Amino acid sequence: MQIQLHPFPDGDAVAQALAQAVADDLRTALALRGQASIALSGGTTPRRFLQALSRQPLDWANVTVTLVDERWVDDRHERSNARLVKEYLLQDAAADARFVPLYRPAASPDEVLADVAAALPATLDVVVLGMGGDGHTASFFPGGDRLADAMDPATTATVLPMRAPGAGEPRITLTLSVLRDAGRLYLHIEGGEKRQVLQQALSGQGAGAGYPVRTVLQALRAPLQVYLTQ
Repeated sequence: MQIQLHPFPDGDAVAQALAQAVADDLRTALALRGQASIALSGGTTPRRFLQALSRQPLDWANVTVTLVDERWVDDRHERSNARLVKEYLLQDAAADARFVPLYRPAASPDEVLADVAAALPATLDVVVLGMGGDGHTASFFPGGDRLADAMDPATTATVLPMRAPGAGEPRITLTLSVLRDAGRLYLHIEGGEKRQVLQQALSGQGAGAGYPVRTVLQALRAPLQVYLTQ
C-alpha cells in the first residue's frame, strides 16, 4: 500500500490545497484531450473543498462532474450527494460543467444500473474519496450486501447497488475497478478520529484489518493522495 500524505493545519487549508491540486489535474486533462472528468464524494467534509474548486479558473464547459456514490433519494432531499454538489460546486462559472447524477426516478438502483453506467464518462481523470468512521469509502460499507462484488478488482460492472446496516438508504456506488483506473485518486479526511481510522487501515491491526478502505488501498496501482488536517 502506498500513500502520499498532505497534512494541513485546518480544514480551510486542506480545502484550498486540494482544490488547487484537483484543478491542476483537470487542466492537464483539458490540455491533452479538450475534456476532463471528475467523480466527487458527499457528506459534510467536502463542502469547503467544493466551494474552493468552484472558484478555480477552468474550462468548466468541457468538464464532466459525477459522483462516487449516491443515496437513493432525489436531488431535493437533504441527504442527496447531487444536491450537495449542485449547491457547493456547480455555481457561477462552474455551473457550465456537465453533471451526471447517479440517481434515477426508480424504486431502487437495481432497476437502472445499465442506464446509469451508460451515462458515465468512459474514464475518470480525478476521483475524490471520503471515508467514514467505520472505514467505509464510496458506498463500500462493512456488511454491505454487494460489498464483495463492488470490491472485486476484476469486476466489469461500473456501478452496483449497496444496502448495509450503516448506510441508511439504499445506495449506488462506483466499483473498485473504476476507482482503481482513475487518473488520479484522492482521499479527503479531517479530524483525529479519521486519521486514526486511516492508520488502522494502513497497519491492518485490530478492526483496521476489515475496513473496506484497506481493501481499496491494497488494490491501487498508484499512490493515494491523502489530504488531511494535522
